[in-house]
Amino acid sequence: MVDQLEGDLATPVTPRERPTLKTIAFMTGLGITTVSRALKDAPDIGAETKQRVRMVARQLGYQPNRAGVRLRTGKTNVIALVLGIDEEILGFSSQMIVGISEVLSGTPYHIVVTPHAHSKDPMVPVRYILETGSADGVIISRIEPQDSRVKLLYEQNMPFATHGRTDMGIDHPYHDFNNESFAYGAVQRLVRDRGRRRIALLAPPSKMTYYAHTRSGFLQGLKDFGAEEVPLPVNIDAPIQEIRQKIEDIMRGKNAPDGLISSSGSATIAVHAAAEAVGKPIGKAFDLVSKQGLPLLSWINSDIITAEEDVRNAGRELAKAIIARIDGVDASLLQSLSEPHWHTA
Repeated sequence: MVDQLEGDLATPVTPRERPTLKTIAFMTGLGITTVSRALKDAPDIGAETKQRVRMVARQLGYQPNRAGVRLRTGKTNVIALVLGIDEEILGFSSQMIVGISEVLSGTPYHIVVTPHAHSKDPMVPVRYILETGSADGVIISRIEPQDSRVKLLYEQNMPFATHGRTDMGIDHPYHDFNNESFAYGAVQRLVRDRGRRRIALLAPPSKMTYYAHTRSGFLQGLKDFGAEEVPLPVNIDAPIQEIRQKIEDIMRGKNAPDGLISSSGSATIAVHAAAEAVGKPIGKAFDLVSKQGLPLLSWINSDIITAEEDVRNAGRELAKAIIARIDGVDASLLQSLSEPHWHTA
């Protein structure tokens, strides 16, 4: 028995070979070229053939050899998502990634998240991607009107798409949320539906493009519906504790607003806490309108008026845009804008 055991231990175990295109071709009865083109979603391959090839590839655990692909084609099959590590806490980052991944799952591309902090130089991750050639395309967020990252990517002929618009005369792929429509609609709901007249705007940082869009809609709303602004000394990028304290101070003073519009779901949590602290319950002495990425604010208070920004869909749109741009589609055809989806208590 011992001799038999020793003999078994002495026999080398053959590792399972990594499945290749040849393996899939053998299992499906198709040619290697057909299998390769089916996995690349080539238009001349039928849907039934693609489905069969992908099913076998999944069952075998097939993964393309990225080093080999890069050697043969010069491509990495990587899309780099440059995303702030301090993005909004209510699901912004995760929903964006899920949306992008949903589109990439049917393609040869993979997503690699390149994190950065808002307080650091935003050019660093973009320069790294360009210098290392580590991606075929780049998706960036937190866009400024004159964005240096856009300028560099454009000059280096690197395919890219932005979550937000620029104002620099460069045609590039983007997906954006209509913040102007959101702010205008928020004023309309506060004044026309709730009878509020003194409105505060908890806005994005002034350096961001969507700050200008938000302010434009807000000011037009004040003009059209006959309300006045109560200025706030804080924006949504401030720490949540600071937002709460600043709002609480304003609401205890003589110049207190009776309505507030928030551009961030996480900032709205701070506003809600401030309103509760000063004894001005939302829906009675004070009304609150907020943008949100996930339908969660109604769990905190059903009297908060919300407009949903579908960040998951934004991820899908950006993924489709960057793939199309890599394939040479004109940038002007890869620009989209989504509208707010309103939920009124």
